Amino acid sequence: MALPLPPGLTASEVGFLCEMEFVTVIPRQRLDGLELLGGPTQPLKPPFPTPLPLWLALLLKKQKRANISPPPWLSVEGLSHILDFETDTRTAEVFSPSQALPPPMGTRRGYEDYLDAEIVDFSPPFLPKSSTTGAQAEALPYHWLEVGHLLLTHAADDFDDAEGVRRLLRDLREVRMSKLRKGFKVLDAGAGVKLNGVGAMEIAEVRGFVGGVVDGLRKINRSREESRKEREAEDRENGLGGGSYQEDDDDMQL
Repeated sequence: MALPLPPGLTASEVGFLCEMEFVTVIPRQRLDGLELLGGPTQPLKPPFPTPLPLWLALLLKKQKRANISPPPWLSVEGLSHILDFETDTRTAEVFSPSQALPPPMGTRRGYEDYLDAEIVDFSPPFLPKSSTTGAQAEALPYHWLEVGHLLLTHAADDFDDAEGVRRLLRDLREVRMSKLRKGFKVLDAGAGVKLNGVGAMEIAEVRGFVGGVVDGLRKINRSREESRKEREAEDRENGLGGGSYQEDDDDMQL
């Protein structure tokens, strides 16, 4: 009998989905375009940069047929700016902004009309340029942690300062996880947690904890409600209902 799977995605599943992100490669050899399930890829013509899915870029990197250009946010300058935003006392309760949504294809409308557009070709987790060299330098994509880990593991020689980037990624993850843990304190009061700008791996890591906390609070509140009802029933049996207290208060006022 198979064991039930936990709710949500596991870390390995999130990492697998991350490989659908596009990154920029600098080809060393010519390669014709490939017909993939997600559509055809552009042909590789050295030395022109070309966007490719991350899994294919890593394969070509392993075969020494291409180099990978890290996105602007995955640099010492970009991560330092984002870390400064995360540690600023004025933004202690919010996360750094994510990559901006592109305008819908086939329209000339602005971002304010994005949700009203009829053609929506991409959703935030898989923006077309969130991890390419055309990405914003001061904003994190949805799969920032996974992309950074894979590129630093398999293409560290393509970074100007791989150790500095690795150190900043570690610091950024610790700061953001601390913010998440502090935000969960409002669950006890029945409030919600604002997760704007939180990445896929961060959500996967805290999903089990948050679910356990919510279930525990639900059980505690249920037991409190049952105890309250039992006390009210006992008070009614003993003639100590709320109505008698109200009448006594009215007599005292007279």
